[in-house]
Amino acid sequence: MKLNITCIPGDGIGPEIVAEAKKVLDKVAEVYGHEITYKDILMGGASIDVHGVPLTDEAIADAKAADAVLMGSIGGNTSTSPWYQLPPEKRPEAGLLKIRKALNLFANLRPAVLYQELSDACPLRKDISDRGFDLLIMRELTGGLYFGARHTTEVDGVRTAVDTLTYNENEIRRIAIKAFDIARKRRGIVTSVDKANVLDSSRLWRKVVEEVAKDYPDITLSHMLVDNCAMQLVRDPSQFDVILTENMFGDILSDEASMVTGSIGMLASASLNDSKFGLYEPSHGSAPDIAGMDIANPIATILSAAMMLRYSFDLDKEADAIEMAVKSILKKGYRTADIMAEGCEKVGCSRMGDLLADEISR
Repeated sequence: MKLNITCIPGDGIGPEIVAEAKKVLDKVAEVYGHEITYKDILMGGASIDVHGVPLTDEAIADAKAADAVLMGSIGGNTSTSPWYQLPPEKRPEAGLLKIRKALNLFANLRPAVLYQELSDACPLRKDISDRGFDLLIMRELTGGLYFGARHTTEVDGVRTAVDTLTYNENEIRRIAIKAFDIARKRRGIVTSVDKANVLDSSRLWRKVVEEVAKDYPDITLSHMLVDNCAMQLVRDPSQFDVILTENMFGDILSDEASMVTGSIGMLASASLNDSKFGLYEPSHGSAPDIAGMDIANPIATILSAAMMLRYSFDLDKEADAIEMAVKSILKKGYRTADIMAEGCEKVGCSRMGDLLADEISR
């Protein structure tokens, strides 16, 4: 199979971690008989330095021409970088918002996996962390409160701010279909999270999700109020498979889920449109303070590449190989600095990529 991938190395540690993801993808291609073509484009601060803007129209065209996009990290030190002296629309993160809109990336997937080898880093009780968990939050990314009409007024000296939470049934239906399709690649359980006891938008959300569920008799659907879900993620995250929710709820719950894994350096992410196209990136930031020091953890980016193989190319066996390699290397005791533990061997960014690539060859 031929894989046409556009890469955005980005800023800070981005070029280092993307290089390791490419190393692992190349090994997968070698072992499983695929051909990969890469094209690098600039985005974020790297683009500002060259073009004066965080994302050019030419870069967007290159991204659209690919089968998928693999991204490192965007941004820099907000207190010292000259990028953050620019107007907000010209700062590095504006490029990320622009590419999401241009590529219609409405579905955000955030896996939260607690590996048994890292259970001691989990802040939850030991009886909970020992069980481990593997869940995925499916967040609607382009609608809801963050994209609704907003305004602030002042009458008789009293300021009033209004933010509008709006969803139509088509927006809900397409994200629900994504969630059910992905549940078929996992354990077949969808938990739809809303606030249907209060919000009209949530009541519509629940109705449309139930309509979609009729086309997926093999998937188990349940509903949960968002406040209860926040509690259950701490009480027993292993009960969840796919959590389907709207934009703001997903923003909050995915951050909660990331913290109970014990290390954000292990968390992948994907943003998909209504075809198989997606942008894949780690959940962590650009860490400019350690850029160029070969100590960054590339595993989140490498796991994002595994998600790319699974969801954009339907290469489940190849994605499994990467995920199994990560588990194996952790079991053998290799750690980057951010996940280092007593009795383990500390390795750098490049060495971790080598180890994972070699493991796939086995």
